[in-house]
Amino acid sequence: MNEIDEALLKDCIRKDRRAQYKLYKASYGFLVSICMRYTPNRDDADALLNLGFLKILNNLEKRRVEVPFPLWIKRIMINTIIDEYRKNKKEKEQVRITDFSENPVEYDDELINDYIRKTDPEYILQLIRELPPVSGRVFNLFAVDGFTHKEIASMLTMSEGTSKWHVNFARNKLRERLKDISKPLRVVAS
Repeated sequence: MNEIDEALLKDCIRKDRRAQYKLYKASYGFLVSICMRYTPNRDDADALLNLGFLKILNNLEKRRVEVPFPLWIKRIMINTIIDEYRKNKKEKEQVRITDFSENPVEYDDELINDYIRKTDPEYILQLIRELPPVSGRVFNLFAVDGFTHKEIASMLTMSEGTSKWHVNFARNKLRERLKDISKPLRVVAS
């Protein structure tokens, strides 16, 4: 995203199509990597990216200059993903939300977090995609994008306890999958 400067952004605000295309190309890799964490395939990720990019273009003039551009577009993209999740009635109707705040499950996440840090990111992404949709989404928001359980609960209209449960569930499922692997693990060199 080194090609993005304030002059390019000003041209985009003036609706210069060439500048908008240049911005799209320069930010595509960054944005699609965010979308891929929340979707089952590349086509869905591209569709989300296009929705988010349109919001980025439409709100460029509202951007505060002191906020780094990559941080700003990441937030817009994640908000777009959450908005689309809320609109998807079919998926929402299939999800039964339960408040687990009364009886949270304890877990030791240091081992799994250390293992995840050492494992090939593409492989971890594949495992996260295999999680149930809500658990995968909550896990991404918490573990990857750094949202708090309170923020996640507000975004996805669930309790904080349910958000914690989904993160715990996802970690346990990832732990199980990592233990079940019979072939040698792909470890990233430190």
